[in-house]
Amino acid sequence: MPPRSELVNALYALASPCRLCPRECGALRAEGERGTCDVGVLPLVASAGPHFGEERELVGRGGSGTIFFAGCNLGCIFCQNYDISHLRTGREVTPAKVAEMMLALERQGCENVNVVTPTHVTPAVAEAIELARARGLTVPVVYNSGGYDGVEALKLVEGHVDIYMPDAKYGPAAPAADLSAAPDYFERMTEVLREMHRQVGDLEVNGRGVATRGLLIRHLVLPNGLADSEPVLKFIAEELSPDSYVNIMAQYRPCYRADEVPALMRPPTWEEIEKVKDAARALGLHRGF
Repeated sequence: MPPRSELVNALYALASPCRLCPRECGALRAEGERGTCDVGVLPLVASAGPHFGEERELVGRGGSGTIFFAGCNLGCIFCQNYDISHLRTGREVTPAKVAEMMLALERQGCENVNVVTPTHVTPAVAEAIELARARGLTVPVVYNSGGYDGVEALKLVEGHVDIYMPDAKYGPAAPAADLSAAPDYFERMTEVLREMHRQVGDLEVNGRGVATRGLLIRHLVLPNGLADSEPVLKFIAEELSPDSYVNIMAQYRPCYRADEVPALMRPPTWEEIEKVKDAARALGLHRGF
């Protein structure tokens, strides 16, 4: 195996003591400690394979080649993948093995390699990308995160990621502390989106309508206005670009510990979903939805 690049070494240095995400928990992960994410320096992979349920710009004909990493630096009590994110269902693998997964997904005809929840294992992911590209990986790499990333780490992976796909979960009035254990979510998320947009710009697609580069933002509509959606959309339209691609998602359903918040105990209504879409249109956003 070739020696690690300086960039990858810098990322591993950020992981021990850990400052990869805004929590900056300081865990000495290289020495076996586990931080807030409860994952060591090596990633846990829950699954890898073609996924046809992502946005059509990612799916194309061959599907999005997803690699789901177990663990998460957020604490969302309504997480629909809680068995992976909170229960950390997965097997520990090396970056070399992740690189093999990436190459296998491309051989299967996937349109991209989509690393899901990579924030807490960014060093290993970056190392895997370098190893896979050295062996011929050519499809775009999608960085699919919860939007609660460390800007310093993101700056180090510039050039490794072709498409950023973060969540933009909450506006400033949302109870992010109660829902995701992240009281500073809006502030941190806006910093993250600015950096991602600086690196890759608005979403670009090829002649088949498949994404090749850029920023694709997801916003999940929560019932009873709990996501405080309009300030999120206003930030995207006015601080990033009115040409931003925003997937306004309607698939919320009560999962995991959602019963701890009575206002979360139902899906959003059609009227609530349309209200968010109308707000996006009024702000000049026109891609996605």
